Formats: sequence, structure tokens, C-alpha cells
Amino acid sequence: MQFAAPLERLIERLRKLPGIGAKSAQRLAFHILRASREEAQALASSILEVKDTIRLCGTCFNITDVDPCALCSDAGRDRSAVCVVEEPYNLVAIEKSGQFRGLYHVLHGSIAPLRGIGPDDLKIAPLLERLRGGGGREGAGRQDPAEEPAVKEVILATNPNVEGESTAVYLSRLLKPLGVRVTRIALGLPVGSELEYADEVTVGKAIEGRREL
Repeated sequence: MQFAAPLERLIERLRKLPGIGAKSAQRLAFHILRASREEAQALASSILEVKDTIRLCGTCFNITDVDPCALCSDAGRDRSAVCVVEEPYNLVAIEKSGQFRGLYHVLHGSIAPLRGIGPDDLKIAPLLERLRGGGGREGAGRQDPAEEPAVKEVILATNPNVEGESTAVYLSRLLKPLGVRVTRIALGLPVGSELEYADEVTVGKAIEGRREL
């Protein structure tokens, strides 16, 4: 049995979301159908607002609605340490642990040759520029070293799986010649898992027990 065409289209759209199967999409579609017009309009407006206003921070490449983002512009953060993560939601997991008060750099992926993703597809070049004193901002000139304290440690917090480990090793080889301390989060996280699914205590212990590469 097919539903009315507009409802079928909504179900098909919802099925394209990650983790949403046919049954879940159908339940969500009927929930939206039963909701008031105001609730449906608020949902639609929120989706459009995200698409229209969210951008990448020009320094750390976290998702934000202002540039620089709130973390990069926070004067209370330790600017001598930068934690490198694969995705913005990995950054959130580390922040929830409460064990890190430095800055971040988001790669937006990991090196995965089998999926056609190489170093040039990630935000690696801006990281190197940032560590060399260019501030990391796209299109920005070199900053006065007095304005931006030198980074002394880079923590590689890529996911503890094959692609994340490969990315960490690749980055360590690029970063060590720059004279910074390069550490890797401890494997308190299960190998093969991802940061977004780890609890705050596990992530916090991994940050505390990071090791040098």
C-alpha cells in the first residue's frame, strides 16, 4: 500500500538520513503529519537556518555561526596546545570530558585511500600554516607572534581505528620537524570505535593518558 504522494515523498527524504530505515522514516513522517503546523514550520525553519548560517571557523574549522568560533575567541583557553580531531562531533566529545582546555583543529575526515580520501582532502595544510605562525585562517596573512602564543603541543585525537591511526602517524611525521611536541590520545578508547560513541569518563582518561609519538 502506498500513502498519499506528499507523505511518500517525506518518507523517502527521511530514509536518506543516516541510521533511519523504512519503518523509522514512516514513524517520523506520521509524527510530523500529526504535529501542529507551527511545530512543522519550526522544524523546517531550523533546517534552513542551519544550511544558511552554519560555516567553518577560519582558524580551527569547527562548525560555527560566527567566525572565529567561540572556542578560538575564548581568551581563557590554553593556546599552547592544539587537539586535532577528525570531525566536529569528536570535538564535542572531548569538551564533555572536561579534561582539555586548549584549542582544536578539525580535519573533516581521515586519510582513507580505499575511499579515495587523501591528505589534500583534509584540513591538514591550514594546520601546518597555523603551527608555522600563519594563524591558520584561510586567506589571512601571517600574524604577529606576540598576538598568538606559539603552539608547544599537538594532541592527535583521531579515531582509534585503522584510518585514524594512519592519519595520526602521517601527521606526526609532518609535525615533528616543526619543533612541537606531538602526542596521541591513549587507547583507553576501544580500538575500532569512534569518539562520538564514547562516554565522558572514557574520553577524559584517554586525554589524561596521551602518549608521545
